[in-house]
Amino acid sequence: MAKNANVTSRATAEASRRIFTLRFIGEAVAELRRVTWPTWQETVRLSIMVIAVAGAIGVFLGLFDLGFARLFDFILR
Repeated sequence: MAKNANVTSRATAEASRRIFTLRFIGEAVAELRRVTWPTWQETVRLSIMVIAVAGAIGVFLGLFDLGFARLFDFILR
């Protein structure tokens, strides 16, 4: 008798998981429909801005690292 209860419990758990997954996907799709998507021009402009800022920070950190490398080279010689 215990085996039948276990099988029913497992089936109920799987059905519950499937219902939750389908509801989650439905809610995600509904939320994506409410999103205000940027225009193509905004996307290009903001992408260029992100690349420029990342490049500027990279150059700054590279120069900072170069300065510290020379400082430590001077100290350790």
